[in-house]
Amino acid sequence: MFHLTLLTIGKLKNASIKSLAEDYQKRLKRHGRFETVEFADGTVESEGQRLLDYLNKHPQSKIFILAEEGQTLSSESFSKELQALQGRHAIFVIGGAFGLDPQVKAKADTLLALSPMTFTHELAQMLLCEQIYRGISILNGSKYHHQ
Repeated sequence: MFHLTLLTIGKLKNASIKSLAEDYQKRLKRHGRFETVEFADGTVESEGQRLLDYLNKHPQSKIFILAEEGQTLSSESFSKELQALQGRHAIFVIGGAFGLDPQVKAKADTLLALSPMTFTHELAQMLLCEQIYRGISILNGSKYHHQ
């Protein structure tokens, strides 16, 4: 079973993106515990402090932070990362529109990039949820992922 938490800055405002993200989040809840924690927009520093406060309360969790300088993984490679998390809490962090405080990035076990391209934080949230769902589907042998 999975125990995954998604930390985000700001709420999903675009109704279409929100609907897609919520659909994947609902699907993920069938495979374990999945929660989203939203923090209010602010300065990079104030957002960073709220994220650090949360992360410091979960010292045993594996922390993935989305960052443009992070590593890119294929869906199959990402599924192997997820497989290694079974029974362990993992936290995925998506920063706000102006990025993340360097202190938050320093907490990462893994800096992860969805693509070399830049996406809005709303699109990043939807894409990350889809990729987590795809990765779990790969592990379960689901037809969702076509090889």
